[in-house]
Amino acid sequence: MKVSIITVSYNAVNTIKDTIISVLGQDYPDIEYILIDGDSTDGTVEVIQQYKDSISHIISEPDQGIYDAMNKGVALATGEIVGILNSDDFYIDSTVISTVVKTFKEHHVDSVFADLVFVHPDNLNKTVRHYSSKAFAPDRFAYGWMPAHPTFFVKRSCYNTFGLYKTDYKIAADYELLTRFLYKHKISYYYLNKVLIKMRTGGVSTQNLKSNWILNKEIVRACAVNGIKTNMFKISFKYFKKIFELIGNK
Repeated sequence: MKVSIITVSYNAVNTIKDTIISVLGQDYPDIEYILIDGDSTDGTVEVIQQYKDSISHIISEPDQGIYDAMNKGVALATGEIVGILNSDDFYIDSTVISTVVKTFKEHHVDSVFADLVFVHPDNLNKTVRHYSSKAFAPDRFAYGWMPAHPTFFVKRSCYNTFGLYKTDYKIAADYELLTRFLYKHKISYYYLNKVLIKMRTGGVSTQNLKSNWILNKEIVRACAVNGIKTNMFKISFKYFKKIFELIGNK
């Protein structure tokens, strides 16, 4: 069972090496690694080229944003399972992909997701927040909550059948895709009770009030187009969950 891992990057010279090494260090033998760069100018491409012999596909060219880059990666993928690992994230150990494949085989599902931890960018061993996907159910999309997208592995056939990331979303195309797959089309899933990924704090969707406002508006829109009734008040409940996750790591 081949697994395609897609990393998208743009000016990620300080983090991309950790991401690449975490993929190349996996103990699972059948991985297709696809790296899509948005024409970086800070040395990211030079770092990527150091590993070119171990990466299946490398593209570095201008794009229309992160979701356009993800779509390019999915279009190149030939694995039965597809996972996306962002350029400031990395797998927690060398067994992640083998564990995911085992889960697919044992439970005969369309998708698998798990937990991740946010870590301090200057101390990757310091957990700031534990994002657990355990309590996920499709009706929770209405409250602004989804499984941890970086831990989401899905059969490539789902992209072929139900579509790719919508590039007219600035921040929440991943949210829209998960609502489309898991709620609207009811693909099967299994929660893997394990931390798979470490994510540095400071991502696009968590930077400031303006980006959070855009994110929330796009979540409401994503829910609406996929048949979920919600509003800005309901999705604000996700912040209570985040507070408890932060407190839990104090």
